[in-house]
Amino acid sequence: MMGIIAVYPGTFDPLTNGHSDLVERAAKLFDQVIVGVASYPSPNKRPAFALDERVTMAAHVLKPFNNVVVKPFASLLVDFVEAEGARVIVRGLRAVSDFEYEFQLASMNRQLVPRVETLFLTPAEQYSYISSSLVREVAALNGDVSRFVHPVVQQALAKRYLDA
Repeated sequence: MMGIIAVYPGTFDPLTNGHSDLVERAAKLFDQVIVGVASYPSPNKRPAFALDERVTMAAHVLKPFNNVVVKPFASLLVDFVEAEGARVIVRGLRAVSDFEYEFQLASMNRQLVPRVETLFLTPAEQYSYISSSLVREVAALNGDVSRFVHPVVQQALAKRYLDA
């Protein structure tokens, strides 16, 4: 029997400790977790890092997890999930306010590909308030983000905003 593959999608701009926490939790539940780094931002997002930078950072940070791979994608999420042979989409919920949007996405994905399930995971409490956009904002204003991201990501943020 083939193992269950899950996809954890996002822009990961940048990958935070909250994201890493969810990957660690998912890696314990599934045979393989594919961290799908979306090449396109949502209309309301402007990426600070290019796709290849986001993929490289995520791959470095998540290297300790043997059953986790990082892959870029530029398609509809369900097309990427199907192409990878996954049966589960993992999504994170930080707060109740995330639920309505995530529920809509899960419902749409179920309509598009009924065989794929969406599983919601919550991060550890110490990460529940962290978002990539808040981390970028703090970093851009020369704040200390060391508690929120891996050192490699912290260095990349410092370089990005010092060079800006």
